[in-house]
Amino acid sequence: MLRFIVRRVLGAIPVLFGLSVILFLFLRLLPGDPAVAILGQHATPQLIAQIHETLGLDQPLYVQYLSYIGKLLHGDFGASIVDSRPVLDTFLVRFPGTIELTIGALVFAVGLGIPLGRLAARHPNGWIDGLVTVVSLFGISIPIFVLGYTLVFVFGVQLHWLAALDQIDPRLNVPPVTHFAIIDAIMSGNSNAVIDAFSHLILPSIALGSIPLATVTRITRAAVIDVSNEDYVRTARAKGLTRRRVDDRHIMRNAWLPVTTVIGLQVGSLLAGAVLTETVFTWNGVGSWVVDAIQNHDYIVVQSLIMIFATIFLTVNLVVDIGYAFLNPRIRYS
Repeated sequence: MLRFIVRRVLGAIPVLFGLSVILFLFLRLLPGDPAVAILGQHATPQLIAQIHETLGLDQPLYVQYLSYIGKLLHGDFGASIVDSRPVLDTFLVRFPGTIELTIGALVFAVGLGIPLGRLAARHPNGWIDGLVTVVSLFGISIPIFVLGYTLVFVFGVQLHWLAALDQIDPRLNVPPVTHFAIIDAIMSGNSNAVIDAFSHLILPSIALGSIPLATVTRITRAAVIDVSNEDYVRTARAKGLTRRRVDDRHIMRNAWLPVTTVIGLQVGSLLAGAVLTETVFTWNGVGSWVVDAIQNHDYIVVQSLIMIFATIFLTVNLVVDIGYAFLNPRIRYS
């Protein structure tokens, strides 16, 4: 088991190295000059050259890359060229919002996707299965920004049922202690703030969780149908075991393997893919920060965030692989 974990960890190192090289070169081939973005209307050739010297952009690419890698190895992700604030400091402030949104989307996707997948598998090729299929295709086919703006217009603007924008009403004056809106609201002791924080989380969670919902539903359906046709399931039914006992102890226990894998992969995707959702709902997370950095040509923030998210994604995949090995003894003992 230890050898399996070490092999997975070592396999992630060349992936991160290759990504750093591609990312470094790609961002420097994009149009636009960071110095011009910083100076704006005050840009002159002398000031532009001064900014290039300050940022090290006047040095050869290999020197810039070695300096970049050296800082990364020491945990230094650089500072924003717009406000000079360290990237890691801003990340630690904004990342809790992204985690909160990811958890909400995952609860929505898993909490609804697994029951729908099991329901469809119990009635294969029937009208219930067809209805679930339509719902899953609906979640995949509609772009997040279209679904997001639709939810805002219907439930926020027209019906006034749920809060549509931001994480919490600023008029409630909840101090940002942990930067998790719900936790901060609970710590403030204001019940209205807690309700307001949950209200703000519902719509963006639905928008962000629509695609994972469809994926979890389809994988659960396929896994349950596949396991239901195994000989040991037929034997369990022939012994006269109740349907619930067969489902819980024989079908779902083995169907959990692919479902667990896809849920773990969705966690990494949600953490790194909340850009559109956070932009639509003006959510104070890392995704909206990426959009601002791209618009401001803040390449240091962009490349640092991509590396951070790549590391998070690989870490999540590693945890999923280890968890899968614990669930599947054939991998653990091989």
